[in-house]
Amino acid sequence: MREVSQPAAESIRMVDVLRALADPVRLEVVLRLAGTGEESCNAIGGDLDVHQTTMSHHYRVLREAGVTWTTVQGRTRLVRLRRDDLDERFPGLLDSVLNGAEPAAEGVTRR
Repeated sequence: MREVSQPAAESIRMVDVLRALADPVRLEVVLRLAGTGEESCNAIGGDLDVHQTTMSHHYRVLREAGVTWTTVQGRTRLVRLRRDDLDERFPGLLDSVLNGAEPAAEGVTRR
């Protein structure tokens, strides 16, 4: 298993987190991860009506903002929320976003 390049916890900036969460597709990914803990990129992307290359972009934005943590096992990329890091840096932010969001955000169609 290897990890993909992602920011250290102390480097996560609120503006980057909020920008990442402002997109309906990325918010849907975060909502799903909040419920499942960890999933493969293919499992999440397969349930949303979004092209694979577009999903790759969304995963990268979430990872680079410090919202998710990605590990690679063979050909599978596993994604999980960085809940502990986000709660430590910005107490209550993630819970507020998750509690205020509606599943299947506008513009996102589930397959």
